[in-house]
Amino acid sequence: MVFTSNGKGKTTAAFGTACRAVGHRHHVGVVQFIKGEWPNGERNVLEPQGVEFQVMATGFTWETQSRQADTDACLEVWQHAVRMLADPTLGLAILDELTYMLSFDYLPLKKVIQALRSRPPHQNVIISGRGCHRELLDMADTVTEMRPSKHAFDAGIQDQEGIEW
Repeated sequence: MVFTSNGKGKTTAAFGTACRAVGHRHHVGVVQFIKGEWPNGERNVLEPQGVEFQVMATGFTWETQSRQADTDACLEVWQHAVRMLADPTLGLAILDELTYMLSFDYLPLKKVIQALRSRPPHQNVIISGRGCHRELLDMADTVTEMRPSKHAFDAGIQDQEGIEW
């Protein structure tokens, strides 16, 4: 599954699916490629339920201070994704904000495709983020595009705990 485009709700949709899977006693793993170590409501709920979280703890920024450091951080957390994608006990793997790592060339597309194609046949994967690569869109069974029609931020309403994070 791919949740993409410029609208709000990509990660929220992925975590909604994770809650559903956990509710049916499926094992879930999450790799977050952009999020930092700040509070995360979804993690607060899901981790105590046995969901593994691996976070690219650099707190990705759009204007990198060190491309090499960002690439190294991406590749380090990608190793957890590779492990999860090879784990036959995992029913769902979420690769949150993976699309940016491909867009910024921090991660080779070929490695991602290889890991996805090699995963256990019963394992579902959710990839989220803007600007998803065409090859991943073509591989996906389900693609959902989140399109904004109105957003609170445009009216001056700041991010809110429990709503945006």
